[in-house]
Amino acid sequence: MNDKIILLVEDNADDETLTIRALKKNNIRNEVVVARDGAEAIDYLFGQGAHEGRDTSALPQIVLLDLKLPKVSGLDVLRRIRADTRTKRLPVVILTSSKQDSDVLDGYDLGANSYIQKPVDFTAFAEAVRQLGLYWLVLNEAPPQQ
Repeated sequence: MNDKIILLVEDNADDETLTIRALKKNNIRNEVVVARDGAEAIDYLFGQGAHEGRDTSALPQIVLLDLKLPKVSGLDVLRRIRADTRTKRLPVVILTSSKQDSDVLDGYDLGANSYIQKPVDFTAFAEAVRQLGLYWLVLNEAPPQQ
């Protein structure tokens, strides 16, 4: 069993730092694995490329997924997650600066569990991360891993 890993898929170093800082500020001590583009996220989840040989039965507790990513878009990462029986139930929260209706609709159509627009203000962002962590890491009953 994993120790409730959070997979953060984020290409912006400032947003990565802010997210990790907000998690720590709210006493969310889970290990955070960072993928800096969509291809790296897919490699991590499916144990390929640089993550060849990783125990893929140890899925993250949650994926925090940005949409605007290099190499493979966040929506394509989500599409790949939902297409595979091993990951199709994995909780995926889109955490992005985009508030385009088409991104919100596409995210939900592809099976996102939640869509959160990143607040610009750190205090508001930290509060959003606190609530996200409380719900997804403490209150939510994740599907059993197969």
